[in-house]
Amino acid sequence: MTLTIGFATPTNLWNESFDEKQRILQHIEDAGIDQVYMADHVSFRDGSGTDGFVEIAALSQLHPSLKVMISIYLLALRHPLPVARQLATMSTIAPDRVILGVGVGGEDRHEIEVCGVDPRTRGRRTNECLEIIQGLMTGNPIDFSGEFFELEQARIKPAITPAVPIIVGGRSNAALTRTARYGDGWVGTWCSARRFAEAIEIVATEADALGRDSVDWQHGYQPWVGVGDTTEQAKASVAEAMESFYKVPFAAFEKYTPYGTPAQIADALRPYVEAGCSMLNLKVVTGNDTTADAAVQAAGEIAELLRA
Repeated sequence: MTLTIGFATPTNLWNESFDEKQRILQHIEDAGIDQVYMADHVSFRDGSGTDGFVEIAALSQLHPSLKVMISIYLLALRHPLPVARQLATMSTIAPDRVILGVGVGGEDRHEIEVCGVDPRTRGRRTNECLEIIQGLMTGNPIDFSGEFFELEQARIKPAITPAVPIIVGGRSNAALTRTARYGDGWVGTWCSARRFAEAIEIVATEADALGRDSVDWQHGYQPWVGVGDTTEQAKASVAEAMESFYKVPFAAFEKYTPYGTPAQIADALRPYVEAGCSMLNLKVVTGNDTTADAAVQAAGEIAELLRA
């Protein structure tokens, strides 16, 4: 099994000059990293967020070959037809380099509400969106009549070939069922390696029952990791970053957030690879040296250790 390593977009990347952005992306590839990924939020907690599609479009033009992934895209907050058009456009400007990670959100229910969506419906809406998008990627006209969307002879051209991989995120059993029915893989977070193994087994079993027994699964795990000269420094840096972003005490995440040296982090993540993880997306927070280069170097060292 080939292990794909992803790296979260450096926080200050967009403040750099164009040449410096390109240099950082090249450093990412040189470090043995395969893809860059970014989150998607409309108005998270205090109004923060970035548009995932805008960001992958920009990133794709800074490097000729690195793959770009939205992880995770809040699909229920959008209409599926424009999303399919965005995928078709991205597939034209960055052929075979786009990966769409999809989730239902929920950490901030207000974010969903202000988009005009009932949080209680986000799972069902996501399912309808995925079915519609998969139909539209063929380039053929489709009709759809569901609880939330009505489409007659809807079409997106050109066809998206090859189809953009759809990786489903979420810790619930509903997310696993969604993966089995619509996904090319599942991406987990904040779970044990044992739960990870159980989850992908559930996906395989349910997919087989649906006649999807030939999927080339791309299952992933997406942790925050803290890197520092000492364990205490590494913990402090990642705790501060996570608390600032999620507005939740670090104690809620600590069990599933490796911190320490790259070797210690690789040891903590190796059980996930052994359990069947073929894509590891790293959100790296460093201690003393908070530059993008330091985080890239740490991610590269972790990748090398896991691939050894």
